[in-house]
Parts: sequence; structure tokens; C-alpha cells
Amino acid sequence: MIRAIRACKTASEERAVIRKECAAIRASISKNDQDYMHRNLAKLMFIHMLGYPTHFGQMECLKLIASPGFPEKRIGYLALMLLLDERQEVLMLVTNSIKQDLNHTNQYIVGLALCALGNICSAEMARDLSPEVEWLLQFRDPNIRKKAALCSIRIVKKVPDLAENFMKPTLALLKEKHHCVLITGVQLCEDLCKVSTEALEYYIKVYKPSLPDFMHFYKVQHQ
Repeated sequence: MIRAIRACKTASEERAVIRKECAAIRASISKNDQDYMHRNLAKLMFIHMLGYPTHFGQMECLKLIASPGFPEKRIGYLALMLLLDERQEVLMLVTNSIKQDLNHTNQYIVGLALCALGNICSAEMARDLSPEVEWLLQFRDPNIRKKAALCSIRIVKKVPDLAENFMKPTLALLKEKHHCVLITGVQLCEDLCKVSTEALEYYIKVYKPSLPDFMHFYKVQHQ
């Protein structure tokens, strides 16, 4: 398909190729062809990036995300982030699948769910999934903790009322040895202070006693 599109010399030729491919994808979807579902979604993502409508493939994203295998979930989540946004009502149907994947034993599947949630999380999804994200801030793998912190940033921006839930877990992130987790922890702390005066007062109370020692260390290091 990509070769055929790139070989087109005019816009009308490209549109004809796209129409043909979309018709074939629709036919495959109507037959519920499981073997080609991930390939169809990959094609739809390319068609979407060219600026053509791909709304008819939204439900296929949800089906792939609900699949048990990692390769299918990877394509499904990638298509979800590309083809949909937080304003789509169909997102409410994927909340349960994301919740299951956030509790999955495979950390790579957990990572996929966190990436998707960090990109398309709506206020409703934030309220439903914040307990899972809060728990993942203490996950054993630093990459998952980093992604959970990034999700937390989006959650507190969407629903500032949830800021209180993330105040204490953030303290552990600020003591991290892994730089990627530490940086996201600092950003989360900053955003919590922006949306909640209670969070700002809490962090001032916690860190104010150690501020003189920090300033002394800073001056010594920069003399």
C-alpha cells in the first residue's frame, strides 16, 4: 500500500488508492478477520497521517487492546493514541481494558497502558484509574515509575481534586537514584503545587527544615 501511494503522481491518483485500500479494510473488518486486524490498523494509521478519515477503524483499536498478546496490544494502543483523542465518546469503552492492563503481570503491557493513558486521559478516566496509577508510582521497575509519574501529571491537571492522593507518593520519587524517575517526580511535584495550595503547604512543611543544609551544600559545590 505504501509503495502504491508513493508511486502516485497526482492527488487524484492518491485518493483513488486510498479509497481502494479503505474499501478492502472495511471488507476485512466486516468479516471479522482476526489474522489481518493488526495489519489493517497499521494501514489505517498511515492513512490517518496522510489526512484521510479513519473513524470506521476506532472499534478495531478496542478489540486489539482487549487481545491477550503483547504484539496486538501494542498496535491497538498505538492506534488508540493516534486515531482518537480525549473528546471521543468511544474512549469510555476502553477504560476497563486499560484498568486490567495496569494490573497486568507483564510490565511491558503495563507500560503500554500507561503510555496510552498519559496521552488520551480524560477527566472521567482520571477518576476511574487514578488508584492504579498511584499504586504504580511504587512499582519495582523505574521505567514504570517514570511513566506512572507522567500519567499522574496529566491526571492532576485534568482533575485537580485528585492532587491530595499523589502528595505523599511523590516524596519517594524525589529521593530516587534513577534520573528519569527523579526528573518526572520533580515535575509532578511542581504541577501539584500549581493546582493545589494544600500540596504547596505540605511540601514547604516537609522540606523547609532541610533547606539550610541544601543551600550550604550548593554554595560549597559552586565555590
